[in-house]
Amino acid sequence: MKRLSLLGSTGSIGTQALDVVRGLAGTREQITVEVLAARSNIDLLERQVREFHPRAAAVVDENAARELALRTRDLDLAILPGMEGVCEAAAWPESGIVLNSVVGMEGLRPTLAAIDAGKTIALANKETLVAGGSLVMGAARAKGAAILPVDSEHSAIFQCLQGSPGKAAVKKLILTASGGPFFGKTKEELAHVTAAEALRHPNWSMGPKVTVDSATMMNKGLEVIEAAWLFDLPADRIDVVIHRESIVHSLVEYQDNSVLAQLGVPDMRIPIQYALAYPERLPSPAGELDLVKAGNLRFFAPDLSVFQCLAVCMEAQKRGGLAPAAANGADEKAVELFLAGKISFLEIGELVAAAVEAQPDSPADSLEAVLAADAAARAFVEAAVGRG
Repeated sequence: MKRLSLLGSTGSIGTQALDVVRGLAGTREQITVEVLAARSNIDLLERQVREFHPRAAAVVDENAARELALRTRDLDLAILPGMEGVCEAAAWPESGIVLNSVVGMEGLRPTLAAIDAGKTIALANKETLVAGGSLVMGAARAKGAAILPVDSEHSAIFQCLQGSPGKAAVKKLILTASGGPFFGKTKEELAHVTAAEALRHPNWSMGPKVTVDSATMMNKGLEVIEAAWLFDLPADRIDVVIHRESIVHSLVEYQDNSVLAQLGVPDMRIPIQYALAYPERLPSPAGELDLVKAGNLRFFAPDLSVFQCLAVCMEAQKRGGLAPAAANGADEKAVELFLAGKISFLEIGELVAAAVEAQPDSPADSLEAVLAADAAARAFVEAAVGRG
């Protein structure tokens, strides 16, 4: 029986992970939820606590943590307040696996806490590797901690690499992208799009930040950086193709020019369950892929002149050091400002590019350095918008 700490339990990935746990209940492969962690949605968190009976619940918002403690006085439940509580949840002694689906840079510290505790990490927090890739992977190697990808694209690559004779056999990785709601649009057509339009993803149900990142293709840029760290390959051996149907989730091309792909319906419960149950393959709550009904599968090259964020991320990974951390921090602030109606859609990419250019070349060799670069990029964006 696997014992799970689920960080970000009230978000899109977290709720789907709990759906996977429900589906395995009562089977030989059932998963026990030891700890749940959320930011502030204690209405949903309380329902989850009462259903899954964890031993502890972490809440980032300390006022919400106090409220949850009052609501659950009838339960034998430890309340872990603040980000320190989330890190405690990540290192919970009885948990063997930690699913980190915290959104944004806040996911980095819990990942490091889980690594330090020697946990297996099912990673759905891109920013952990985007901003702190060398730091995180170095710590994981030192502690012998396994990192299993949850993103559908990285899970697909991970699956296609099973049985590979080694990294030398791999020619390149091919990440697929849906293209988001604005595929095929020109810069002129994107100049006045609204947040509501950006939040209408054609295939996937995700949180607002990730959905906007998909619309700008920043999400794919972050995934290129993440893939480089996860699979120890340079960015110039990672390609991106637009695949509108979201049936082929990514591919691996080998030195003999054979290409392996992982296919499935666009349902995040498939990669979530694969990470939680690895190396087993179990019956899934997701639907079965019908290739006849799926019909044509189309592929296109991304337009880097329109989707600037993707180009910036690729260049940031080649540059290395703290450049990816700056890209990520600038994007988080820019998306926040876009959703608040303070900047336009195209300004997201412009601000990310400017913040990366302003970041000095420095190694990402400590948590403090990564957090400082992140903070500087956010401040750069705020100042640029203030001046505008």
